[in-house]
Amino acid sequence: MGQLPLVFDAPARGRAPKHWLDLDEDERRGAMEAFGLPRFRADQISRHVFDHLSDEVSTWTDLPSSIRDDLAAQLFPSLLDQVRQQTADRGRTVKTLWRLHDGSLLESVLMRYPNRSTLCISSQAGCGMACPFCATGQGGLKRNLSRAEILVQALAANQMLTSGLVPGTTSRLNNIVFMGMGEPLANYKAVLGAIRTLVAPVPAGFGMSARGITVSTVGLVPQIARLTDEGLPVTLAVSLHAPDDDLRNEIVPVNNRWPVAEVVDAAWEYARVTRRRVSIEYALMRDINDSVERAQLLADVLRRRGDWGWAHVNLIPLNPTPGSRWTASRPEDEAAFLATLERRGVPVTLRDTRGSEIDGACGQLAARENLTT
Repeated sequence: MGQLPLVFDAPARGRAPKHWLDLDEDERRGAMEAFGLPRFRADQISRHVFDHLSDEVSTWTDLPSSIRDDLAAQLFPSLLDQVRQQTADRGRTVKTLWRLHDGSLLESVLMRYPNRSTLCISSQAGCGMACPFCATGQGGLKRNLSRAEILVQALAANQMLTSGLVPGTTSRLNNIVFMGMGEPLANYKAVLGAIRTLVAPVPAGFGMSARGITVSTVGLVPQIARLTDEGLPVTLAVSLHAPDDDLRNEIVPVNNRWPVAEVVDAAWEYARVTRRRVSIEYALMRDINDSVERAQLLADVLRRRGDWGWAHVNLIPLNPTPGSRWTASRPEDEAAFLATLERRGVPVTLRDTRGSEIDGACGQLAARENLTT
């Protein structure tokens, strides 16, 4: 068999090259037909990727050797190059800085817990939401990631886990949280496409449970409504960070467009329709949003939408960026905020802090790399 015909045009400037992970099942079979290959080859290839977690086409001996080089070049281009990797928690937390084909940087964090493995995944190179306490927001938005650029982070994490490179497991990912670089709902099409591939059963996708996937947002109300109608029982996490518009306008600028009441109403509607409890993310910042009075106001804001069953508050000790005035709360203020919510009957937990010694806040590693290159 000779050289395979070209199926995809060269990518437009700034866009990622087309990859197998960008395609749904019908598109994969169509690509095989365009190559002049039988459609069943699509399932063979997908089994290598999603079942065996392999993207090394040269090793796929059930495919004719004459087509492997062309297949690799056209459908398995390199999307991410590892720039740097840092570990913490005795190797159980791994933060990776990746460089994309156009030089943009992104980060992902793999965390191994006693009974699960979680990947914090990026959906954009940078972020356009401009939250002043966030290292990624300070750097601005470079571009959206493609569906494949999102999914290849999950593939790389699964390869690390199953090869035994992370202590304590050789099993696959249990959870993925879209809480890395970027605003996931601002890259809606690629993120939803990635989620559908993550939850599709092998060989169509990775076979994860939708209940193991969390999508975070700063509060893009129309996109929350779209997600509500998707029929995917993923967890919605709303990065609220303040219960009142005066403060939230300052620390989450998109609040000037969709204020607290609209964001919380959209979150409540998501919980009502999907029967999935919403996570209310609240990064505690010293002398900014960590007073007892704001804890009481937060309880009031959530209570007005119904009983406590629809939401759970996730308090996050802020991982400060170097030189920033935004820093972590004092331990006593953190404890008082937590106790106030508990007294009001609000379901609340304090997030386990990991990775502070390895530029743990999302965007810190990328920002440091940009300063040194």
